[in-house]
Amino acid sequence: NKLTIIEGSSKFALDKELDKIFTNHKSIDYTDIIADTYFIENKKNFNKFKKKIIDFKNNFFLKFQKNPLLTKYTIEEIMIIGSLIEKEGLDYYDKRLISSVILNRLEKKMKLQIDATVVYAITEGKYKINRNLNYSDLKIDNPFNTYKINGLPPQPISYVGSKTIELIMENYKTNYLFYFYNAFEKKHIFSKNYKNHTKKLNEYRK
Repeated sequence: NKLTIIEGSSKFALDKELDKIFTNHKSIDYTDIIADTYFIENKKNFNKFKKKIIDFKNNFFLKFQKNPLLTKYTIEEIMIIGSLIEKEGLDYYDKRLISSVILNRLEKKMKLQIDATVVYAITEGKYKINRNLNYSDLKIDNPFNTYKINGLPPQPISYVGSKTIELIMENYKTNYLFYFYNAFEKKHIFSKNYKNHTKKLNEYRK
């Protein structure tokens, strides 16, 4: 049996896939594993499978032991950052830029203000919101709402893929601190300061 865990997917989506394979299983935490394709040798032994994919994640991080980012952030925090990027980023290049924004804002102790965390605060990853977020959503008092809290959420909000972890560990440098999604151009627009961000956002809204 082959199981593919998709980057940015939820525990609930994975549980449905595990239901098809294992008679008995438990949910797997976002921090425990890396989204990838795995092969299952014994459908009757979920614990053995879980240990296998946890070991894969632990071994994967061994190659980053000397990475300077791991002196600033724990592996769990890297996984949290990765989950935000998975939910926000459109492609590899876009994810690199978003990663730089998140790291820049954390460095400057700015609130992250990431919409995906607001969505998670509302849904806990259990369903999709079929509407745009509104101003009152951004005020939700929730430990995952990065418009309200300082720093990172307490846990990841999705599963994270190996490519996303690798791009975080590149520590790609930009001066960007802001971005928003332009639905007409179908891409994120990045800015170095609030004045420029507001100008671009107003132009988009017009």
